[in-house]
Amino acid sequence: MIKLALRNLLGHKLRTGMTFGAVLFGVISLVLSGGFIEDMFIQLREAVIHSQFGHIQINAQGFFEKGARAPDRFMIDDPEPLRRQIARLPQVADVMARVSFSGLLSAGRTDRSIIGEGIEPNRESKLGTFIRIESGRALNDQDQYKIIVGKGLADAFKVGVGDRVIVLVSTSGGALNTLEFEVVGTFRSFSRDYDGRAVRIPLADAQELLNARGINTLVVSLKDSLDTVRVAGLLARQLDAEKFEIKKWNELTDFYDKTVTLYDRQFGVLRLIVLIMVLLGVANSVNMSAFERVGEFGTMMALGNRRIDVFRLVITENVLIGVIGSSTGLLIGVVLAWVISAIGIPMPPPPSSEVGYMAQIQVVPKELALAFTIGLVATVSASIFPARRVTRIPVVDALRQNV
Repeated sequence: MIKLALRNLLGHKLRTGMTFGAVLFGVISLVLSGGFIEDMFIQLREAVIHSQFGHIQINAQGFFEKGARAPDRFMIDDPEPLRRQIARLPQVADVMARVSFSGLLSAGRTDRSIIGEGIEPNRESKLGTFIRIESGRALNDQDQYKIIVGKGLADAFKVGVGDRVIVLVSTSGGALNTLEFEVVGTFRSFSRDYDGRAVRIPLADAQELLNARGINTLVVSLKDSLDTVRVAGLLARQLDAEKFEIKKWNELTDFYDKTVTLYDRQFGVLRLIVLIMVLLGVANSVNMSAFERVGEFGTMMALGNRRIDVFRLVITENVLIGVIGSSTGLLIGVVLAWVISAIGIPMPPPPSSEVGYMAQIQVVPKELALAFTIGLVATVSASIFPARRVTRIPVVDALRQNV
C-alpha cells in the first residue's frame, strides 16, 4: 500500500505539490509564530526578573500585605545566617539584601513622594542587567550619601547628575529623619511606573535613614530562571513559615501573567486560523485529485480491490504527504528561525515600558511537536471526506470516467 501510494504521489506531481505546499506553509507559520511568542515570554520574564524583582524574594511574615505602608515594621533583624543558608543551594547565584522605604524627595522648593530601596550596589549590578543607566553612573559599594533616580522621576523633578536632594522619611519610632544625597546617575528599568517614582541608595544609608539595623528583603538570584519553582519549594520547606514569606517573581507583579494569558489566547486563535487554512488548502487539492482519479479507482475496484482498499490508499497518500510536508516544514522553519534570530527583530517597547528590545525566534521542542501534529492531523482529516465520497461511486459510473 505504501509503495503504491508513493508511486501515485510521484505520478501526480502537480496535485501532490499543491497539497504539499499547503502543509509546508502551515507548519512553517506555526514554527515561526510559536517561536516568536515564546521569545516574547522569555524576554518579558527576564526583564521583570533582572530589572526589579529577582527570582525569589524572602521577607518577614506580613510584609507583602502591609509592608508597603510601613516597611520599617517588617524587618529581618539578623539576615546573615539566612543569607548563608540560602546561598548554599547549588541553584543560587547570589543573595542580596534590600531595605524598602517611602517618603519625600526634596530639591529646592519642590517635593515629590517616592518609593526607595537601599541596595548592595555591586551585587545588584550583576542582577539588574535590564536596568539601563541613562546618565551619570551606577552606585558602587564605596558610595556614601549617593543616590540614583528613576528617569521619569528625574525628568519630572528636573534633577540631574551632580544635583543635591534631600530624602525625608518616617522612622520606626514615628520620628521624621532626613539625609542629603548627591545624584550620581539616572536609570531606566522595564517599568515606566517604577521609573516615575523610584530612587536607590546604598544599603547602609537606608538603614541610617530609617534608624534600623535590619533589612526588609533578601532577593535571591538564580543561575537559571527555570529553577525558580523548585528553589522556592525547597526554601518553603527549610524556612519557618511563621517568620518568613516567600514570593516568586511572577507573584510580585500580575503584569507578566496577564500578558502571557493575553498572548496565549491570541496565539490560540492564530493556530486555529492556520489549521483552517491548511484544512481548506489540503481539502481543495485532495478533492481535485480524488475526483480526477475516479476512473483509476473504478478500474481498481473492477479488478477486485475492495472499497476499503481504495479508501486506505487515499488516506495513506495523504498520511505520507502530511509526514513529509510537516517534517520538511519543521526543517525549513528551524533554519529560518536561526537565520532570523541571528539578524534580530527590532521591537517597540511593551505596554507600560519605554525600552524596546531585539526579538528572536526560539526553537522550542513543544512548539515543533505541536506544529508537526497540526500539519499531519489537518492533512489526514481533510482527506477523509473526499476518500469516502469517491469510494461510494458505483463501479460502472467510475469506469465511465476513463472513456
